Amino acid sequence: MVLLKALLASGSLLLERGFFDIRAKQFFQTISRGQFYYVRPSLFSRLITEIRLWWLVKPGDVVLCFHGLPPILPLAGRVVVFVQNRILVESDSLDGYPFKTKIRLILERFWLRATSSHAQRYIVQTCSMAASLKSKLGRGVEVYITPFASLCNSSCSDTAEPVKIEFDFSYVASGDPHKNHIRLIEAWKLLAEAGIKPSLALTVDPVRYPSIHSFISQAIARYSLRIVNFGELPQPSIVNLYRASSALIYPSTIESFGLPLLEAAHCGLPILAAELDYVRDVVEPVETFDPCSPVSIARAVRRFIESPEPTADIYSPDDFLDEVFR
Repeated sequence: MVLLKALLASGSLLLERGFFDIRAKQFFQTISRGQFYYVRPSLFSRLITEIRLWWLVKPGDVVLCFHGLPPILPLAGRVVVFVQNRILVESDSLDGYPFKTKIRLILERFWLRATSSHAQRYIVQTCSMAASLKSKLGRGVEVYITPFASLCNSSCSDTAEPVKIEFDFSYVASGDPHKNHIRLIEAWKLLAEAGIKPSLALTVDPVRYPSIHSFISQAIARYSLRIVNFGELPQPSIVNLYRASSALIYPSTIESFGLPLLEAAHCGLPILAAELDYVRDVVEPVETFDPCSPVSIARAVRRFIESPEPTADIYSPDDFLDEVFR
């Protein structure tokens, strides 16, 4: 949504028609140019939209599919697909997602592969995403790397008024399983057991993600963790959160772009992140970790706050035998 808003705000976009998710209708009503159609989040509504699109597109038109999927029906115009959702490209397990979401993602993965020839060009934002997409669709597919974002927010400029640091770390992310909140909280538990309790700000919507919200709340109460979950925040509030944090921690296991990484870097925050390709595509973290290991995450935090975990003492074979026969 952040990228779409930036795109629609560009004066270079000559928009004749747009098909948009009805859940964002309030935002799109503020845009004066172009004819808009609204699509409900249902299979029937999406299929009707595909038929309408096929009927309306004429030779010479350019169709930008910003939702990451080619048209189901071949169109008379030139089709460009912007692939943002890496989950559609990778073959990773969908365990942890709600049943309906899992079915939708399985269908969309099939959709992407089955209709790949209906697009003349694919655009992604990173080298690793391009490699993954070519691996899925075939090396002959035209994939272009064009990263973009709107980071010209004056509140992160050098001239902005200083803000009091309230959190040691922040993690701006939804509550989807790949965002990896469970392992992050497990790491915070390990730190608490070692007598270390850094503060952490989260942005998990309790309505959309009740199970992970409940898990976070229970961990906070049981282990007296210094964690505040603000729920989903508007963009200006997210920028303020960056400015009120000492660092960004980013344990997500899969991303196509990782926009919060760029936003945090733009605001001058040090970044602790997973040692994965998507991270180093866009930023240089100060500390990295294995996102599948709460121990690794906790150790990265300790290194950053200059309280590293002691390494194991190595004994001699004689010492080992002494222990065996003791």
